[in-house]
Amino acid sequence: MKVYALVGTSGTGKSYKAINLAKDKKIKYILDDGLLIKGTKIMAGKSAKREHSTIKAVKTALFMDEGHRKSVLNILKNDKIESILLIGTSERMVEKIAKALELPEISEKIYIDQISKKEEIAIARNSRMKEGKHIIPVPTFEVKKDFSGYFLDTLKIFKRKGDKKEDSYEKTVVRPTFSYLGKYTISNGVLKDLIRISGYRISNISKISNVYIKDDIHGIEINIDINMDKVEAIPPLIIQLQESIIAEIEYATALNVLAVNVNVKKIINI
Repeated sequence: MKVYALVGTSGTGKSYKAINLAKDKKIKYILDDGLLIKGTKIMAGKSAKREHSTIKAVKTALFMDEGHRKSVLNILKNDKIESILLIGTSERMVEKIAKALELPEISEKIYIDQISKKEEIAIARNSRMKEGKHIIPVPTFEVKKDFSGYFLDTLKIFKRKGDKKEDSYEKTVVRPTFSYLGKYTISNGVLKDLIRISGYRISNISKISNVYIKDDIHGIEINIDINMDKVEAIPPLIIQLQESIIAEIEYATALNVLAVNVNVKKIINI
């Protein structure tokens, strides 16, 4: 197996350039921020861009979690991989990734300033610093609601070879998240169904009504009215309900839930 590495500081557009670099060098596999990608498909791993803190993101990118590491290592050992591209913010980082995943020594290191113009790097940094945008080098995972693209902006990348154009698709992620092949639409009606399904899993919740979903540039805010059976303490039940709804929505849709506001309208004495 031949191991390549693409190195550049955070926010310089490495993931943006990864697909074309892989095509140039006929590399079928890419390791980027905790994900093992083959072509346009995520084969294993989890994205560091989904973590809630910088420390957790770094640990994920370096495969420090044993379960995460083994899931990727299993694919690497069983697939006949001729070459792979590692993406990292420093030489030390890509070397740590190679060691964690028991890969051969890195045979070629490519630096972002070798394949990107200064202007391109400046634009990438500006996008990261001012807008918080990230890219995962797989086809667009698009959630269309009232404001299409407030989580993702589809990028169509044109690569010119002589007189021919070869295009590939990537995604820009405002709220870092995983990606699937292709596109789909999630309506507010589906979100409301998911909210009710997850809510009724909680005992003593007798009715969920008046579900409102407020869109925000960073995610969604959920407001619900409920009727509940009489309980000794209301706050623990509400917290359980909120956690259930957040887990269901984020797992099923990858939308960022900013808040679940619960209005207790009625308590039924049974």
